[in-house]
Amino acid sequence: MSEIRIKTLVVGMVGTNCYLVYDHETKRAAVIDPGDGAGQIANMAVSLGLKPEAILLTHGHFDHIMAAKELKETWNVPIYACEKEIDVLTDGQKSLVAGYFREPYTITPDVTVKEGDELSIAGFTWKVFETPGHTIGSCCYYIEKEEVLFSGDTLFAGSYGRTDFPTGSGRQIAESVRRLLSTLPDDTMVYPGHMDTTTIGFEKKYNPLSGAMG
Repeated sequence: MSEIRIKTLVVGMVGTNCYLVYDHETKRAAVIDPGDGAGQIANMAVSLGLKPEAILLTHGHFDHIMAAKELKETWNVPIYACEKEIDVLTDGQKSLVAGYFREPYTITPDVTVKEGDELSIAGFTWKVFETPGHTIGSCCYYIEKEEVLFSGDTLFAGSYGRTDFPTGSGRQIAESVRRLLSTLPDDTMVYPGHMDTTTIGFEKKYNPLSGAMG
């Protein structure tokens, strides 16, 4: 029986899915896309008895990062992000922070990742997929043994991320989504940055970018 558990918290003004991913036995945990509500996230971690080890960012938009620095300080854990996303994370215009907040907010990740990296965090092995399109440095995190993918704003249930923001590209997101759909097993559960979960098999059949792979 798998020991992975995934707790979803919907945070912030645009309803971002923040995930607490943890081992049921050891309580070692990672937090994905803490977009807001640092207190809410920290309180949930305490209530579950978790031992956070890392914060993983799928991309640098404000609604996925605004609680990251506070939680980093609370837990003394590193922040991970794709090396190609640093320009977005450190530029308030590209991260969209400047459009919503008066005070500047930038992040310099402690650890940068790239395509093919395998991260050992919370007792799981996370494979990094670079998936540009929504932003230039968007990435997804895949735990092969558990068949789960954290897709950020690249792949949604029956949809995909917007490409009209700075560094976005319609061509690139189509390539990124199709690569995920052609690479990962149909049974893979997809945990996106917004809205409901889905599976790779479902998206092969119904995602508008799939090209009817199913």
